[in-house]
Amino acid sequence: MNDPLHGGAFNVLPWGQWDWPLTLSTPERAILEALDQLPNHESFDQIDKLMEGLSNLSPRRLQKLLTDCKNVKAKRLFFFFADRHKHAWLKRLDKQKVDLGKGKRLVAKGRRLDQTYQITVPESFHAV
Repeated sequence: MNDPLHGGAFNVLPWGQWDWPLTLSTPERAILEALDQLPNHESFDQIDKLMEGLSNLSPRRLQKLLTDCKNVKAKRLFFFFADRHKHAWLKRLDKQKVDLGKGKRLVAKGRRLDQTYQITVPESFHAV
């Protein structure tokens, strides 16, 4: 997978009988990694359920990750799903500091264009 992010946002834990370092993404980074996999390896429904449950994300960590992230598709999808679920932490993010690129992004063929983020999403996601 191409790394859509730069910087930290990892936890390193000892693992196994020799305490090998096991690197885990923070929840903030993990959701951006999952969004990068949409639609080829993740589904809109799966990501929607994941985002719905992410009510305790760190706005400070999110701001840093989103500002440093080079993956326009992942950032636009992140804000699309965050808006959809109306998370409280969303109010503490400064979207103006996040480069969302220019132009439309075809995330999946045969979908409807979301006018706010200029990405294609399933028709059923426009009903909410």
